[in-house]
Amino acid sequence: MMSERKICILAIESSCDETSAAVSVNNKILSNIIAGQKVHELYGGVVPELASRAHQQNIIPVVDAALKNAGVKKEDLDAVAFTKGPGLIGSLMVGVSFAKSFALSLNIPLVEVNHMQAHVLANFAITEDNAGNNFPQFPFLCLTVSGGHTQIVLVKSFYDMEIIGETHDDAAGEAFDKIAKTLNIPYPGGPVIDKLAQLGNENAFRFPHPHVLGFNFSFSGLKTAVLYFIRDNVKKDEAFVEKDKNDLCASLQKTIVELLLSKLKKAAVQHNINQLAIAGGVSANSLLRKRFAEMCPKKMEIFYSGFSVLYR
Repeated sequence: MMSERKICILAIESSCDETSAAVSVNNKILSNIIAGQKVHELYGGVVPELASRAHQQNIIPVVDAALKNAGVKKEDLDAVAFTKGPGLIGSLMVGVSFAKSFALSLNIPLVEVNHMQAHVLANFAITEDNAGNNFPQFPFLCLTVSGGHTQIVLVKSFYDMEIIGETHDDAAGEAFDKIAKTLNIPYPGGPVIDKLAQLGNENAFRFPHPHVLGFNFSFSGLKTAVLYFIRDNVKKDEAFVEKDKNDLCASLQKTIVELLLSKLKKAAVQHNINQLAIAGGVSANSLLRKRFAEMCPKKMEIFYSGFSVLYR
């Protein structure tokens, strides 16, 4: 019996504010290098032009580090994969241009990847946290939550995915970051809210749950409600935010998690699916993971993307 041929791929991601390069052999990740961009902290959010400039500075050292950490020479590569979109145009152009040039110089194939489909399929990657023994079976539902997108995807096969629910306006990750700015929390706010929430009372404050048809989401109304709530309470007590920051973070986080999981559970019941997964940066949120496991009956299997370590 012939052994499976090993295919070595360099993967490049530059859709937003982080430059990332990974090396994989088949579906095993050998290295994954990420360079962040602190410049956006000054503005409380990603500035597209600054992001693209930072990608230009980071792309070469990040790719070089990914190859070295994987113990792979560029001549060993069989293909170069890159994020085609969706994402920030300027940021994507940096990754696309480098990937094309690098693949052309090596005379190897170029593979374009959809950003959101990659989030879903990350559940099949073998990493240090996932030994490769526990992958979802088709069909399954994947809640994909990141800084720019929030979707519920019905995954029928590696090549057949149907978006059955998505946000009408802001993404869950964006809601975390924008509300964090209102609370004087530095960007990116999601991880900090998660940390502070663990010190607070999630039932201290109640925020509205938007009524959206089907499996779709809306977070813009929640952002506005939090803004007005804070404005009104600061008028009564200037120290309100600082005194109640932990409780505010906990209550806000609980609201967003409830909005996400209520739709996912509804979709699972309606589509009779017993395999559920979460992916994307926001899936690293500790409460989301905790409630995700708690909400699922024993007959349901749950899976976490191996790359859910950052919020964007």
